[in-house]
Amino acid sequence: MRVIIVKDTKQLGKVSAGLIAAEMKKKPAFVLGLATGTSPIPLYQELIRLNKSKALDFSTTITFNLDEYVGLAPTHDQSYRYFMNQQLFDYVNINKKNTHVPDGMAKDVEASCEKYEDMMDDVGGVDCQVLGIGSNGHIGFNEPGTSLASRTHMTGLTESTINDNARFFNRRQDVPTKAITMGIGTILDADRVVLVANGPRKADCVARAIEGPITATVPASALQLHPRVTFVVTADAATKLTLNWERA
Repeated sequence: MRVIIVKDTKQLGKVSAGLIAAEMKKKPAFVLGLATGTSPIPLYQELIRLNKSKALDFSTTITFNLDEYVGLAPTHDQSYRYFMNQQLFDYVNINKKNTHVPDGMAKDVEASCEKYEDMMDDVGGVDCQVLGIGSNGHIGFNEPGTSLASRTHMTGLTESTINDNARFFNRRQDVPTKAITMGIGTILDADRVVLVANGPRKADCVARAIEGPITATVPASALQLHPRVTFVVTADAATKLTLNWERA
């Protein structure tokens, strides 16, 4: 496990994008797993800059997003498909037919989840998975208590997650209470994982994920089992780490 502590979100974007770009250049049909939320935005801004400067090509890249709210259409302005279009896909030379987000409107959710797993298998699995981390330690929408071997599935959202996400909706009661998410086992299957975290609110969960015991009560702690995981963490999110980790 590698932990890189950066000074601010701008450096977080540059360091994490640099890690991903280096991997993408090794393989033309690169399979990139993506995350939503505010933490990955600086990373996506840097990927866009690299693409615009011709330093990075997305024309043959395939993407799979971690999760999607149940009940939100792709055109809804709080859906994760909409988010990805706004934050990345509309600004790079990617073929949107090669971008995949779980179907939050699926009538048969179980079949849709199995299909999502099959699609990832069909392209040889995810080469690099981008993650954020929730204040309760979740990755994707794998809330505390989720099996560390779980696959893509529908899950209920905890009160803390609903409260965290309420700021994006007009009213708290508009926040969906269910989501489809890659499972922890699915995430661990990625060849490489890059987790980004920023802000003092994330300090406790970052420390528990990196230096605490591996436990289903802190889903991100399962990443300690991954042979190629890198945490890129701003200084204000690293205040509760106790070991001598790398500084950019």
